[in-house]
Amino acid sequence: MKTAIAQIRRLAPGFAPRIGIVLGSGLAGLVERIADPIAIPYSKLAGFPRPTVSGHSGTLVLGRVAGKPVAVLQGREHYYERGRADAMKAPVRALRALGCEILLLTNSAGGLRPWAKPGAIAMVTDHIAWAGLSPLIGERDDARFVDQTAVYDPELRRRLKAAARQAGVRLVDGIYAWFPGPQFETPAEIRAARLLGADLAGMSTVAEAILARHCGLRVAALSLVTNFGAGIGKGTLSHAETLAAARRGSSAVARLVETFVAGL
Repeated sequence: MKTAIAQIRRLAPGFAPRIGIVLGSGLAGLVERIADPIAIPYSKLAGFPRPTVSGHSGTLVLGRVAGKPVAVLQGREHYYERGRADAMKAPVRALRALGCEILLLTNSAGGLRPWAKPGAIAMVTDHIAWAGLSPLIGERDDARFVDQTAVYDPELRRRLKAAARQAGVRLVDGIYAWFPGPQFETPAEIRAARLLGADLAGMSTVAEAILARHCGLRVAALSLVTNFGAGIGKGTLSHAETLAAARRGSSAVARLVETFVAGL
């Protein structure tokens, strides 16, 4: 990780981001709102992942959003790509080392409730690690026993709601269930997740939230609902559908994120 930090500082001398943002599938619209961007491919940064999923370019973009210095991770690696729950360890810890205090995670998710329909934007209030995995396996000190009582920072959630009102974006609350993928969930799995209290289902975000809390970052997360979970909506599920729906909703998410950052 030290090598990656040195590489970033060499390519963007003097730049000190305060807010980190992870962009999910099809949510690259925010990049267009970054002033004076410096784009660094993950392939040039030691220890950074190589995303293999369409909609995840694998680029670190440094610049300013609403006048605030930000570091945007355009794409992530998921557990299902290499079987590693800690795939995003290096990027998350690099953001912290560069000076970030807040990490805003975004994702595309399936909706499990009538109000979590395609096009809805949900603020994650809690999660269920259905995947049964942890990105902290292998850590050697007692810091690995990370408190999970309030992973998604209450003050940041309040600010997200205020930003949504200001931006004219309808924002709902939701509990996110993390499935390992890459296959979509079965109707039975979706019914079980609903019974456990989940409102959203997806294949990302939770590992990054745990990593962020482990290194002292405050966390907030947004889900753009791109489809209903299996057995709730009609037809079959596909990644192409996810990308198309995400692109349609990307501008609203970008507007909300920009307003949120401006208020920090």
